[in-house]
Amino acid sequence: MSTKHIFIVNPMAGKGKQPEVFSEMLKPYLSSYDIDIYPTSCSGDATEYIKGVLENGDPMTTYRFYSCGGDGSLNEAVNGIMKSGKTNCELCPYPCGSGNDFVKALGGKERFSDVGVLLSSEAKPIDVLRAGADYAINAVHFGFDTKVASVMQKIKRKPIIGGKRAYPTGVAVAFFTAMKNNCTLTADGEELLNGNFLLCTLANGQYVGGQYKCAPRSKYDDGLIEVCMVKTVSRPKFLTLINYYKQGTHLETEKFKKIIIYRQAKKLMLSSTKKDFSYSLDGEVITGNNIEIEILPGAINMVIPEE
Repeated sequence: MSTKHIFIVNPMAGKGKQPEVFSEMLKPYLSSYDIDIYPTSCSGDATEYIKGVLENGDPMTTYRFYSCGGDGSLNEAVNGIMKSGKTNCELCPYPCGSGNDFVKALGGKERFSDVGVLLSSEAKPIDVLRAGADYAINAVHFGFDTKVASVMQKIKRKPIIGGKRAYPTGVAVAFFTAMKNNCTLTADGEELLNGNFLLCTLANGQYVGGQYKCAPRSKYDDGLIEVCMVKTVSRPKFLTLINYYKQGTHLETEKFKKIIIYRQAKKLMLSSTKKDFSYSLDGEVITGNNIEIEILPGAINMVIPEE
C-alpha cells in the first residue's frame, strides 16, 4: 500500500504557525513522500476533513494524518479517524500548541520535533477512550477539572491570563466555584461513588493542564483506564494537596489515602441528576448527565519515533 502524508495545520494553535511555515519546512521531503497540507478554518474542521478523506479515499492507500497543534487538534484528529470507521490510517502528533498533554506520555515534544524522523517512523496501535458518541486520546474528566477546562476555552486567546496561563487561571476560578460536585460512578459494574466529589480523571495518558501528573501509572497501550477520583475537601486542605497532584505523588502520599478512589477499569458509567452536568474530553467540554466511558484497545495506529 502507498502512503499519503497529510499535515493538518491549526493556524490558531499556540502562537500560531501558518501553513506557509509548514510548506517551507516540508520542501526537502516532497521528492520522497506524497505530502499535502490542510489548514483548518474553524473548530471541528479537522474532524470533518479527516472523516471525509477516509470515507471517500482509496482503500488501498494508507493515510497518515499529522496533527499540527495542541491537545484540541489531536482530539479532533482522533474523532475524525474513529468516526470514519476506517482502518487504513495512522495518526502522528506534531505538537505546536499551548497544551500538549498526551505527547508527554509518549516521551515529550522533542521526540516529535523532527519532521524527517516522523515521516520515516512506523506506527503502533494505542488505546482510545470512547465517551458516548465521542472519543478522547488523553483523558475524560469531570468535576473541578471540567470547570477549569470550561474557563480555559473562554480565555485561552486572551492576553496575560490566556495561553500557558489559561490552566492556572482556570484553577483559580474553579477553586471558588467547583469544589463540590455530585455524581454516581460505577466501574466494571462496581459502584465507586454516589455522592459528592472534588474531581475525577479517567486517563489513557498521564498529564492534564500541562504539568499536573494526574495518572502516573497510566499506560496508553494496556487496555485499561486509570480511574482517579478525589473526594470533596476544604479549600485550605486543597491548597496543601495540590503540589502532590501536580508532581504525580498523590497515589503514594498518606494525606490522600482517605480522600482518593483509585483503580483500573475497562468500562464506566457516569450519571448525575443535574441536567447541566458537564464532562471534558481532552479539554473539550460536553454537557451530558448519563454517559458510558470505555477503553478501546489498540484502536488507533500512532506514530511514535524510536528514542
